[in-house]
Amino acid sequence: MKILIVSAALAATTLPTAASAQAIPAATIAVVDLDRVTRDCNACKAAATTLQRRATALQNRQRTLAAPLETEGKAIQAAADALQGKPADAALQARAKAWETKRNNAAQELQRSQEQLQRDQQYIGQQISTKLGPIYTQVMQRRGANMMLEVGSTLATSNAVDVTNDVLAALNAALPSVQTNAPAATQQRQQPQGR
Repeated sequence: MKILIVSAALAATTLPTAASAQAIPAATIAVVDLDRVTRDCNACKAAATTLQRRATALQNRQRTLAAPLETEGKAIQAAADALQGKPADAALQARAKAWETKRNNAAQELQRSQEQLQRDQQYIGQQISTKLGPIYTQVMQRRGANMMLEVGSTLATSNAVDVTNDVLAALNAALPSVQTNAPAATQQRQQPQGR
């Protein structure tokens, strides 16, 4: 009997708690075409043009470095082939070593430039993403949505729920331009902690 009373008392105390839980509101969804936003925003277009110029310059630099290296490499190989298996003299060895150094230096230069271009791309994307977060919230509030999805993650949508133009206009207003040069990479040295 005592167990039955305790169980009833326990049930009575949990019912009000369960009844007071807040119901989840119905989903009001907005969709945005993020590809279009990041392609068509004014700052995005300017940044894309700048990055394209840099990529083209990098390709031109690669060709500029490669042409003389290829010519010199073929000449060294021809000289080595002419020896017909005999050991190369000191001059040919020095020439081959100098060519290898030039080739390594060129590869390092191109690698650094490629890495800088990638850092610049990431930095631009970071700036855009930082501005988009609050814009999503503002557009959702203005349009009465409580959820926003990227249009690419939906199967079908109605134009009535598409807020791409709103997001694009807000991004153009909030981000008239972006910095296209990433800050220099900082190398953090970990200092040993003293006791």
